[in-house]
Amino acid sequence: MLPTREARHWVAGTWLADGPRRESINPATGDVIGHFHDAPEETMQAAIDAAEQAFLRSPWRSDAHLRAAALSHLADAFEARLDEVIDTLCLENGKIRPEATFEASLIPRALRFAVGLSMHNFGRVLESRPGQQAMSIREPVGVAGLIVPWNSPAYLCIRALAPSLAAGCSAVIKMPHQAAQMAALLGRIIETVGEIPPGVINIVIESGAHGARRLVDSRQVPAISFTGSTSTGRAIARAAADRLKRVGLELGGKTPHLIFDDADLHAALPVLEKSCTVFAGQFCMTGSRILVHRDLAHALKEGLAARLREVRAGPARDASSQMGPLIDKAAVKRVDMAVEAAIAAGARVIVRGGPSADPALAGGAFYLPTLLEIDDPALPIAREETFGPVQTVQVFDTEDEAIAMANDSEYGLSACVWSRDVDRPIRVARRLHAGLISINSWANLAVEFEEGGFKASGTGRLGGLASVEDFLEYKQITQDFVPRAH
Repeated sequence: MLPTREARHWVAGTWLADGPRRESINPATGDVIGHFHDAPEETMQAAIDAAEQAFLRSPWRSDAHLRAAALSHLADAFEARLDEVIDTLCLENGKIRPEATFEASLIPRALRFAVGLSMHNFGRVLESRPGQQAMSIREPVGVAGLIVPWNSPAYLCIRALAPSLAAGCSAVIKMPHQAAQMAALLGRIIETVGEIPPGVINIVIESGAHGARRLVDSRQVPAISFTGSTSTGRAIARAAADRLKRVGLELGGKTPHLIFDDADLHAALPVLEKSCTVFAGQFCMTGSRILVHRDLAHALKEGLAARLREVRAGPARDASSQMGPLIDKAAVKRVDMAVEAAIAAGARVIVRGGPSADPALAGGAFYLPTLLEIDDPALPIAREETFGPVQTVQVFDTEDEAIAMANDSEYGLSACVWSRDVDRPIRVARRLHAGLISINSWANLAVEFEEGGFKASGTGRLGGLASVEDFLEYKQITQDFVPRAH
C-alpha cells in the first residue's frame, strides 16, 4: 500500500496547504488513505494570477522549442513513475490494476503526440494582391482553465493539459477531491521538469464548485476545457457565454451496441460484458444500450447474462477482481434507485445485480452488474446516463430501425456496430450521430485522433490535430509593400 500522504495545491511552483484538511477515502474499503486540503476560492484566484503572469512574462507562449522539450521530458517523467500512477489509481479511484494500467499508459502517449503539435503550429502566407502580403498566424489564447472529472483523473487531466501546453497556454487545473492524491502526484511529477516555468501549470484541489465557478467567470481565463456531466456542462456553457469564452466540453454518453443478425456473437459477448464493467460502468462510453436483432436476441441475453453473473467484484489488491467499486456509497444508492425505478416502470429483469451482499466487501461501494430488457425507449434507464454497471436490451428487426433507435438519444459520444458483412459497418457508421464509432469493438479510441461528442455529448475535440484549436486564436496580418520594378 502507498504511504499515507497529504495532498496540497501546486500554485506558482509552490506547494500550498490552503483550506480545511479532509480525508481521502479508498472506495473499495472505506479506509482513509491520506488527507487533502480543500481549496478556498482565494487559492483558485492565486492560481489564476500565477498562470496569467507566467503566460505574460515567461518565454512559454513564444518558444515552441521550449514547449516541445518540456512535453517530451514530462512524458519521460510520467513513464519513469507509471507504477506510482497505477498504484494511486487503484487505491484512490478503485480501479482494478488492468484498468489503471490502461489509463496510465495513455499519458506518455498523449504527451508525446503533443510534442509534435507544439512544433507544427503553422499559419499561412500569400500575396493577396500585387503589393500586398497577408498572413494568418495562430497564437495561444492565454490561461486555460481545465476542469477534470474523478472517473479517470490521471489521463483526462493530461488529455486536456497536453494540447493546451502545446498551444502555448498556461493552465489552471481544477482537480476533484475524489482524486486529491492523484492531483498531488501529478504535481510532484510536473515539479521535476525544469523546462516548465513556475506558474505555467497550477493544480487546485476542491470538493465543491466555488473554484470552478471562479475559473469560468474570470476575465483572466479565456478558455475552459471541461469533462463531466451534461448538466454541469450546460451550466458552464451558460456562464461562459457572458464573457464569450472558448469552451470545450466532453460530456455524458449513452453508448449503443448495434448487434446485427450476422454479428459474431462469440466475439461480441466478452466485449459487451467489459463495456458494462470497466471502471464499474463509471465511464462516459459505457456500453449501456444493447440493440440486438430479433434473431440473435435470445442467444445474446442468455450468453451475456451468464457472463455478468460471474463477474467478480473486489478491490484492486485482489488479483482475481474483475470489477472495482463505484466511487462512493452514495453512488451505489443512486444507481440502485435508477434500476428500481426502471423495474417499477416495466423493465424486465434478466440479471439483478445491485449492492454487493458479500461481507468481505461491506466497507466498499460495490455494485454488481445489472441487465434489463425494455420495450419502451422512453424509460429514463434507456435515456439518462446511469454511470454504473447497468445495461438495457432492446430488440430490432431492420437496419433502419436499429439506426433510428441508436440515434434516438440526446447523447452522441460513441456507438458500436457488430456485423461480419463487408459493407454494413461503414454504411451504418456514417448514419450514426456519434463522435466515435467502434466496429466489432468498443471504445476503440486512439489519442492521435479527435475525440468528442455530437449533440448533448459536448462541443470541441480533444486528441488529434484538432485538440489545440480550443486553445489558439487566429490573427491576420496584412502588409502593403512596393514591388520591385523588373
